[in-house]
Amino acid sequence: MKLLRLGDRDPSVAEARAAFIHLGFLPVAPRQAAVADNAPVTATGPATATTAGAVTPAEPDGQTSATEAERSAAETEPAVTADLFDRELDNAVRAFQQSRGLSVDGIIGPDTFRAIEEARRRLGDRLLYFSVTHPFVGDDVTALQERLSNMGFDVGRADGIFGARTDVAVRDFQRNRGLDPDGLCGPRTLRELKRLERTVTGGRQDVLRESVRLLARGPSLLGMVVAIDPGHGGDDPGVTSGPLCERDLMADLASRLEARLLASGLEAHLVHGPHESPSEAERAARANEIGADLLVSLHVDASGSIQAQGVSTYYYGHARGSSAVGERFALLVQREIISRTDMVDCRAHPKTWELLRRTRMPAVQIDLGYLTNAHDVAALASTEFRAAVAEALLAATQRLFLPPEQDPPTGQLRVPRIAART
Repeated sequence: MKLLRLGDRDPSVAEARAAFIHLGFLPVAPRQAAVADNAPVTATGPATATTAGAVTPAEPDGQTSATEAERSAAETEPAVTADLFDRELDNAVRAFQQSRGLSVDGIIGPDTFRAIEEARRRLGDRLLYFSVTHPFVGDDVTALQERLSNMGFDVGRADGIFGARTDVAVRDFQRNRGLDPDGLCGPRTLRELKRLERTVTGGRQDVLRESVRLLARGPSLLGMVVAIDPGHGGDDPGVTSGPLCERDLMADLASRLEARLLASGLEAHLVHGPHESPSEAERAARANEIGADLLVSLHVDASGSIQAQGVSTYYYGHARGSSAVGERFALLVQREIISRTDMVDCRAHPKTWELLRRTRMPAVQIDLGYLTNAHDVAALASTEFRAAVAEALLAATQRLFLPPEQDPPTGQLRVPRIAART
């Protein structure tokens, strides 16, 4: 699809503007509000009728009144400017992106367009059910998952994707309410959900379930499966700076991390080879297929400002919820990297990027500095820095599974090359 940004003029901009008005991120156009109000105009002289039903003073033949000229311009202005990507629309796009956990760049690209389409969906707009090949995705699914989770049914995290886990939860709910457990979320199931809506509020059962699973896993790393996703690949070099490029740097780091994990008794798998660059959805699907316990995606960043620098870590989350274990893992990763290097701490943040959203295991994406900043370039070019990052990621993985009383201070854990069973 064509990317839309500030200053563009295109028919698709008008469609986007209408969508943001519908979603409440833009006000109704002033002309539309005036027509709705239908306020009459008081005349002070002989009058003539107008198409709007108002009354205006008459003018000599061959002349047009100032009021008529202004109204004509006002009526034609939306048709002229609706397809212009102006500052008001740019602010609306950024506010929408912020609310949806997307990169806030003001550009309507594939991720933002997808989020707009999902935001239009309301529970009850369509029949929902589990489809293996084309799962339903949207805010209506998120609302269904949240309601079921509040009632104690296990849907996992509310990611807006109607998957197998949501299907099981719907069928369990239907059985509990004496309905046919066909997995179809239609009028009858929605009616039962509505009846219980006011009696069930609050709670984060998904957080409790994730925490229990984490404790049940135990502190041993033996046999744990970690999926490693080096950013970009193949013909896609990612961010470049002179002889350095994101693809090659992250491939080297991924190789170091894989070797370090294997040496400590874990299983490590690269989700793609050096000569391919699959989509985020495909990377997530591959991690799911191998049954990974964790996923680590490795990237670097770039900025129009040479002052931008530092390390950031991202996990799945938005205003309505997040992956509890993913968030904890991201915080551990961020702290370990910062404590073992001299990089600036840009903290951990929730995002709804496809890779983080579609993985069934806790997943993090790490941006290990900016290739547009001299300090970060020097660090990334250093093999010692990449080795320190690999060690930090291993330490964060171990700390994730340690009970609080055994968790050492940040930066002090050294995982042996042969992990012993406990």
